[in-house]
Amino acid sequence: MQEEETQQPGGLEQAREEMRPILDLGSALVRTGQDTIYVLTIVGQIEGHQLLPPTSKSTKYEHVLPLLAEVEGSPDIDGLLILLNNGGGDVEAGLAIAELIASMSKPTVSLVLGGSHSIGVPLAVSAMRSFIAPSAAMTIHPVRLNGLVIGVPQTFYYFERVQERIIQFVTANSHIKRESFTKLMLQTGELAADVGSVIYGEEAVGLGLIDQIGGLSDALAELHRMIQDRRGAGSSPPGGPVSDGTARRGG
Repeated sequence: MQEEETQQPGGLEQAREEMRPILDLGSALVRTGQDTIYVLTIVGQIEGHQLLPPTSKSTKYEHVLPLLAEVEGSPDIDGLLILLNNGGGDVEAGLAIAELIASMSKPTVSLVLGGSHSIGVPLAVSAMRSFIAPSAAMTIHPVRLNGLVIGVPQTFYYFERVQERIIQFVTANSHIKRESFTKLMLQTGELAADVGSVIYGEEAVGLGLIDQIGGLSDALAELHRMIQDRRGAGSSPPGGPVSDGTARRGG
């Protein structure tokens, strides 16, 4: 009896340590057979240089960037699964995360659950393979800035440049055509008092924005397949080497 009492605290402490990444960063390691997968959740608003209120659910980009670098550099991690249910957020921070994911050589799979809106769209397509639940939604709209906006030509030119970066990234990392994505972004009459579009699972796949309809088991199965392909081909990523780290699919 005494031996059980001395072992129990250690077991609880180990369990707490294993749960800490989930509690602190919304991430976890999943070990299945020969593969070790890092699971990263991107939820709420993408928080950038400005702190969001403590009552807001957010993903802090300064936490995510070093995590991604650790996943890429660790010999003990075979692939990355990104679970997305977010409402947009800071454009620069979101693009930074998306660009880092797109530049990874290890197999990456994204899964949109609930929704991945606004800057969440580049995040959803940044992985080598993307999935979306049938009921999940994606909102595509023009770039907006919070705070004081000065009504001068330079401001609108800046908006256009940021928007162009998003269009280029999305079309380079998915199968959607530039014309189709731009049309969805600038569509009027669908959103109340706003410009843009909301699309759901099947439509996102039909447009080529997302690769496949599916859930967790589908995403994990695809990631395992990609890991095995990469392992069999040596260090090259699935589909062969990627010269610039971003042009994986093309639209």
